[in-house]
Amino acid sequence: MLKTSCINPEIMKTLSLCGHGDKILIADGNYPLDSKTGDSKKVYLGVASGIPTVTQVLEALLGGINVEKAEVMEPGDGSRPEIFSEFEKLLPGMTLEGIDRFEFYDACSEPAVRLSISTGEKRIFANILLTIGVA
Repeated sequence: MLKTSCINPEIMKTLSLCGHGDKILIADGNYPLDSKTGDSKKVYLGVASGIPTVTQVLEALLGGINVEKAEVMEPGDGSRPEIFSEFEKLLPGMTLEGIDRFEFYDACSEPAVRLSISTGEKRIFANILLTIGVA
């Protein structure tokens, strides 16, 4: 039995194949995962509305990976979603790089995105693209 913070077998297998510079998307329940994530491994974790949240999944993943970069989908109206502050708390000292919605979709469809995780998150613009750092 695994004792790490993330115990999902599909996620753990894919993470074990990732290296420096590979990317992981953690997406809210509204994100079009199937059509906007290229050939990445897709894992659907949402079990009910709001369960699990993107931040819960991020926290679990941080127990097993180093992150060197975090990109978020910015709303087109210039507002800042509250979840961005939660991301910053979980990734202390890291500046979130904002990307326009359609550019974010393009970035998540690139070959470097190895794992895409859909959550039950209901907050909008609650998507984060992580670049894996060195161990």
